Amino acid sequence: MPTLNEARIRASKPKEKPYKLFDERGLFLLVTPSGGLLWRMRYWFAGVERLLTLGAYPDVPLKRAREKREDAR
Repeated sequence: MPTLNEARIRASKPKEKPYKLFDERGLFLLVTPSGGLLWRMRYWFAGVERLLTLGAYPDVPLKRAREKREDAR
């Protein structure tokens, strides 16, 4: 079950260090100290962890980020 929703995203505030709001299946929202909200997906290829950037919120809403994650898988 997804743990992230639109209300939680809108309520996120920048902190001194970047932090992540996790959804599911490797998708997370990176909240930067400058206030940027970036969709990223963590995955492994050949035993090495990789990161894929899917876009910035609100240009890419939660529903579209989940679709992009599934397309990338």
